[in-house]
Amino acid sequence: MRRILAAAAAVALGLAGGGSAVLSPAQAHPGGGYTPPPIAWGTCESAGLQARGAQCGFLTVPLDYARPGGTKIKLAVSRIKHKSSEADYQGVMLTNPGGPGGSGLTLSVLGEYVPGGVGGDYDWIGFDPRGVGSSQPSLTCDPEYAGYNRPYFVPVNRQLENAWLTKTAKYAKACDRAGGALLDHVKTTDSVADMESIRKALGAEKINFYGFSYGTYLGQVYATLHPDKVRRMVFDGNVDPRRVWYAANLDQDVAFDKNMDTYFAWVARYDSLYHLGKSGKTVKQKYYATLQKLRKAPAGGLIGPDEWNDIFVSAGYYVFDWTVIAQAFSGWVNDGDAELLLALYPEAGDPGADNGYAMYLATQCTDVQWPLSWTKWKYDNWRVYAKAPFITWNNAWFNAPCRTWGGKVGKPVTVNGKKAPPILLIGETNDAATPYTGSLEVRKRFPRSVLVEGVGGTTHSGSLNGVACTDDTIAAYLDTGALPERVPGNRSDKQCVPVPAPDPTAAAARSLSTSGAVDRAELRDLVTIR
Repeated sequence: MRRILAAAAAVALGLAGGGSAVLSPAQAHPGGGYTPPPIAWGTCESAGLQARGAQCGFLTVPLDYARPGGTKIKLAVSRIKHKSSEADYQGVMLTNPGGPGGSGLTLSVLGEYVPGGVGGDYDWIGFDPRGVGSSQPSLTCDPEYAGYNRPYFVPVNRQLENAWLTKTAKYAKACDRAGGALLDHVKTTDSVADMESIRKALGAEKINFYGFSYGTYLGQVYATLHPDKVRRMVFDGNVDPRRVWYAANLDQDVAFDKNMDTYFAWVARYDSLYHLGKSGKTVKQKYYATLQKLRKAPAGGLIGPDEWNDIFVSAGYYVFDWTVIAQAFSGWVNDGDAELLLALYPEAGDPGADNGYAMYLATQCTDVQWPLSWTKWKYDNWRVYAKAPFITWNNAWFNAPCRTWGGKVGKPVTVNGKKAPPILLIGETNDAATPYTGSLEVRKRFPRSVLVEGVGGTTHSGSLNGVACTDDTIAAYLDTGALPERVPGNRSDKQCVPVPAPDPTAAAARSLSTSGAVDRAELRDLVTIR
């Protein structure tokens, strides 16, 4: 089970409105002529990577590409080399799990999940973006920040509102102290420049790329600035480039509320197991009634209303945890048993979780200017909360450090894929973290792209999880470059079944694998769903 802070970061994939400025490659990547030294490959620390024969090392890059001779930082990089013959070799495949702030070092294992052994034709490259994970330096601000006993998310009185304003401002200040000059150089464009450095260090004329969630935005910007360096790209869970990074959090809030209604209806369908109500409406009422009770008496002494909400967030993201969350819900409401709730919400003090959150903010707070006026935040979030209460204030406070963030703010690149080669887009109809309208917008901006839709699904970034229609399309594209025919209009080009909801009465409810050859639970842990 991934850390709950990572789950919240997923929610706050952010996304927001505002104008975009057109930046030339020279503006976005000053010092683009930087030539990195080669990577000294060695043994990986990760046992999983070791078992796969992966190589690991560090790539030295400038902190500031405008001053390539200045301060240097190091990116942690992994590589699983191709298993095919040289005749079938298809080049390097960079990956990104999302976030921003997600550690991608172990995502080099992704190739083994591609059907038909096609992944073996590529060198799969995982890396921790600057400031993240094993890269040096790695930003940590306050590991206790997301601990227990936080103020109630919904600021129903001035005291709660002021408590959160103070708490979020203190976190921003802690990050300013911890990050220093790094905070000025962790924008998406900096990571795109790092991708170029990785490409050069690997001696590749072009890159292939597989990005999840925020990774799709990273890929969009790379393909805009370096279309001649792109070979093939897969974007799963597409960020709407119009919405970076404030207003679409509000769009997310509405989408998550809708997905939770879907989840509560699923729980009701199995009332014989969970005993939480025979209608989605009843289950939903029980969720909110329990939340209010936890304000006075936390479950197990630790799970208050905020922790309760955090635990349920992943049910709005994807179907994989539906069963275990329902079990925890039932255990507490029906039996007063908080054991599973406590297992689902981690203890505070995990610097790894704080690193992911800190770097999420460090990137999104400086990619574009966020509203500085608290009046606007307050108005917007109360307006959305009135119709979509599930995640709205959780999401607002998650992003609130951006109001007082210390890093220098840039201007986003206007994404334009007209010069990019054909790429493959994937998205489910009711993806809440990156709403489906984002996939349609990316399809418009990349006129040679093709969109595969998981019709009716609620899972975010769920490719390579055993849905043959989707996964075989990916395999065919990575094998030969073949894509489904692009159809006219503002719609998907190919329709597939979504990642299926679990059947808690089935013996193998969690397994989505058609072959049993790989452990897709491991893949879900590797991909930071953000």
